[in-house]
Amino acid sequence: MNLNIHESWKPFLKEEFSKPYFEQLANFVKLEYAKNKCFPPGKQIFNAFNTCPFNQVKVVIIGQDPYHGFGQANGLCFSVNQGVSHPPSLINIFKEIENDLGIPYPKSGDLLRWANQGVLLLNATLSVRAHEAGSHQKKGWETFTDSVIQTVSKQKEHVIFLLWGGIAKKKARLIDSSKHQILESGHPSPLSANRGFWFGNKHFSKTNSLLEQACLEPIRW
Repeated sequence: MNLNIHESWKPFLKEEFSKPYFEQLANFVKLEYAKNKCFPPGKQIFNAFNTCPFNQVKVVIIGQDPYHGFGQANGLCFSVNQGVSHPPSLINIFKEIENDLGIPYPKSGDLLRWANQGVLLLNATLSVRAHEAGSHQKKGWETFTDSVIQTVSKQKEHVIFLLWGGIAKKKARLIDSSKHQILESGHPSPLSANRGFWFGNKHFSKTNSLLEQACLEPIRW
């Protein structure tokens, strides 16, 4: 497994990489990628960390699994590669941004532009077998990404955590709410959004307002 991550993360994660569970996880992932088609491409498994250096993290969005269709996943939660059709959850995210901030619906679903501004786009599980949602869950990824959330909470201040849906909301226990902001809502998936648990949460304008209060540059969503 490619452990080539941005230098800024290494002091905080090197201990995690040396733990027995992570060695088992790395062996599992190597075998899976050797035997099956898996996503994202191996070089992009840690893309969230390479595109958003530790010292720049201002916002954390927590997803679940990478997309499991061909050409979709690029290692950033909810994001798809340039030119790829937008999945339903991403469509609803862009619709909420449009309603909340009046920003026109974008052509590209690649959220690299967010990551470059300090948005850590972290999936709870960082890899998946093609067309098999959840196939790499409970193999150690969740232990690792929980540690990442705790590390950001412990080492930084004034980070805004956006927790969408039940799985993400469970991560609130890992975050020190006395020095960070937590915004929760339903998941942007059609099942949740169509039941009224997503649209109107105004998380994007709220995030920018909180960043400005902390004297930080707002995100250009």
